[in-house]
Amino acid sequence: MSLDGAYDGDNIFAKIIRGEIPAAKVFEDAHSLAFMDAFPQSRGHALVISKTSRARNLLDVAPDELSRMIGAVQTLAKAMQAALKPEGIVLTQFSGAAAGQTVFHLHFHLIPRWTEAPLRRHGDGGMADPAELVELAHLIAAELR
Repeated sequence: MSLDGAYDGDNIFAKIIRGEIPAAKVFEDAHSLAFMDAFPQSRGHALVISKTSRARNLLDVAPDELSRMIGAVQTLAKAMQAALKPEGIVLTQFSGAAAGQTVFHLHFHLIPRWTEAPLRRHGDGGMADPAELVELAHLIAAELR
């Protein structure tokens, strides 16, 4: 898919927002939702999406919506650091299929990193155990400030 196109209201993240598909939620407010990635690149890999924007990628989003999303990204990163004690956190955002985007609803990945733990490839790591994702979501949520 190119960088241009119409928003698909039936994408998997839109379905998660509507409650049609379960997700291991870390937190949500009126504008943003943070949840565990079902295909994590490392233990604790989580996503932040907008609940109100119909932006497909970084080029589509309104600046005020992006500002709210980045605030949610920082909130998640701080809770992730407190809960999991990673040595680093990778923040990624893919815009367009050629960049690796697979769900065309603007989202940010926060991926905890440890020196000795290899990073799995984006989308190729296999599906995580849903019970483990819920456990991680609760662990991170307990550190929200």
